[in-house]
Amino acid sequence: MPFSERRLALRPYWLLALVFSSVAGGAHADEHPAARAVHVMVINMFQLEAAPWLEALGPTTEIRVPGLSADYPVVRCTADDICQMTTGMGHANAAASTMALIFSGLFDLRQTYFLIAGIAGIDPARGTIGSAAWARYVVDSGIAHEIDAREMPPAWADGYFGILTGSPDVVPEFSYRTEVFRLDESLLSAALKLSATSSLEDSAELADYRRHYREPAARAAPAVVACDTLSSDTWWTGRRLGEHARHWTALLTHGAGVYCTTQQEDNATLNALTRGAQAGLVSTLRVAVLRTGSDFDRPYPGQAVLASLRAQLALADAGRVAADNLVPAGLPLVRAIAGHWAQWQTGVPANPTP
Repeated sequence: MPFSERRLALRPYWLLALVFSSVAGGAHADEHPAARAVHVMVINMFQLEAAPWLEALGPTTEIRVPGLSADYPVVRCTADDICQMTTGMGHANAAASTMALIFSGLFDLRQTYFLIAGIAGIDPARGTIGSAAWARYVVDSGIAHEIDAREMPPAWADGYFGILTGSPDVVPEFSYRTEVFRLDESLLSAALKLSATSSLEDSAELADYRRHYREPAARAAPAVVACDTLSSDTWWTGRRLGEHARHWTALLTHGAGVYCTTQQEDNATLNALTRGAQAGLVSTLRVAVLRTGSDFDRPYPGQAVLASLRAQLALADAGRVAADNLVPAGLPLVRAIAGHWAQWQTGVPANPTP
């Protein structure tokens, strides 16, 4: 995974792993006589991502939740039942914090819509620094065999291949149940429709840097797009690993997925939500994933990989613009749900009111 989240500290089978709704209620702890109903829960991973959401939402209530990260021990909520939590970075923190939230008994999440919103590395073929990508597929690239590239078979493009397979082109069995998640299509369509005209922030510094790339998407101003995200706790970067990310996403989605962004947490967060759905406490049909590009996942033509890493770390605007753009891209969906709850309470409306 690229180094997206380094600025303040960075960046399944199949349909069944995510697409099943939950209807039963969960018991609440005795010391909490009433659980707070939540219309939207915004999930960020660290402070840079959380700050613009807290500024935009203006929460009025803090609820301390046992089991959350010691760095982010509270959930903050508004009067119109929009809440925000920060998990901490990486697979382990994301899963642990999300599980703590779901099973705390402090919240009624059975009808809650979840928006996972964070920064990420981005493929220059799909977007630029500041672009906002809604995901359909969330793929884990960390569950794999790896042979050092200096020792791999000569015909291989890279040393990664599926667990208990013998070739990079063989789809593995999804024995972990967390390899691939497919998000609900109707919610994705609504998110895209509501955010289509969002005005995203840019900067002269970033515009100057992206001119080094040849891809039209990389050279263009930030925009809202739909393409898929890849999870790994390894902060990778480079052309060859970027090609692996494209191949791996396509392989594990049987050609349907299009790699776009790379981050650490999303498969872990989705696994925790799936466990909650199995317990009847959340609905995984109500989960959206939004990632904004904070760095390119590979160098521009003629640039060395390490030079790319250093140059992008030196871009003062990159992390800030990416984090800030989570709000104009994601807030239209959040506001539509909270502001027109009667439309959304029983499911995603066909024609959501902005």
